[in-house]
Amino acid sequence: MTILVTGGAGFIGSNFVIDRLNKYEEKIVNIDKLTYAGNLKNLESILNHPFHIFIEDCIGNEIGVKNLLNKYKPRAIVNFAAETHVDKSINNPKIFIDTNISSNFTFLNCAYLYWLSLNSDARNQFRFLHISTDEVYGALLDTDAPFDESSQYQPNNPYSATKASADHLIRAFHSTYGLPTLTINSSNNYGPFQFPEKLIPLMITYALSGKSLPVYGDGLQIRDWLYVEDHCNAIQCVLDTGKVGQSYNIGGCSEKSNIEIVKIICSTLDELMPNKSKSRYEKQITFVQDRQGHDRRYGVNISKAMNELGWKPKETFESGIRKTISWYLNNQVWIEDINLRFNISTAQQNNSNQ
Repeated sequence: MTILVTGGAGFIGSNFVIDRLNKYEEKIVNIDKLTYAGNLKNLESILNHPFHIFIEDCIGNEIGVKNLLNKYKPRAIVNFAAETHVDKSINNPKIFIDTNISSNFTFLNCAYLYWLSLNSDARNQFRFLHISTDEVYGALLDTDAPFDESSQYQPNNPYSATKASADHLIRAFHSTYGLPTLTINSSNNYGPFQFPEKLIPLMITYALSGKSLPVYGDGLQIRDWLYVEDHCNAIQCVLDTGKVGQSYNIGGCSEKSNIEIVKIICSTLDELMPNKSKSRYEKQITFVQDRQGHDRRYGVNISKAMNELGWKPKETFESGIRKTISWYLNNQVWIEDINLRFNISTAQQNNSNQ
């Protein structure tokens, strides 16, 4: 039996591949284009694993995808492949349209044609699981209830608009053609292997290097934070017992403002890695001009996942952030390699999407 994972050298994808190989004796075919956010160093611990096959390719490569599906005959697909950085989508939306819509359509159609070629038993067992984001719902007011799966889609930036488009394609292929699809809309992930353009790893790396910690606007934008291992566990549950054609909101039940997150990082670093100058890391915080169209708050209701799947997050934000900071402190070589290759010092500051 085989599972095909796309984007499996990225942040969430690599965590999922490693976690699944540690728990199941099932082959994983891992396809990743290896853009800047895809990193083979994320997979060093399992590159030689007998059940792991890595292929460098793009999900928009129709011929390559068809050949791969016909060769390995996966029983399920978990689709992480996407462009994800909001700031980059504002500066260059076409890349997001090309990847998140056009390439995802090509890949989805290949999966549909492959599914049609299966015998009836294999067709009934097949699943296509698409990983999306809570940003497709738009923004909440401070007094609003968190989004549930019936909430209207109201994306407010090019990234979330393209993810919403992909979600609609997934729904359409199920409703029109019967393809057995599932969708996860998760809140902000954090944890090991996250590329340091996102809020938490960027603040950790900047703090340790003595740089200013740039916070957008007043820093009061609120996000729900989900430790990546909890997300991986949710993916397993949705893949195994999720109802075909359904979407599931997956969150950490940890809504916090950006400035609160930055201050927690600073205080944890004060404890785990005190500044050599003996000054507190919080003194490095600076406020900068806000991002265009910055959504004020995201939050998701996870009752459906809890009731139907028996899933809930194990980590509190306090336990998860400590694990995350400890990982970055213990993996300075990984950080230095990325800094050298991509000059993270020029990164746009604290994007807060997954």
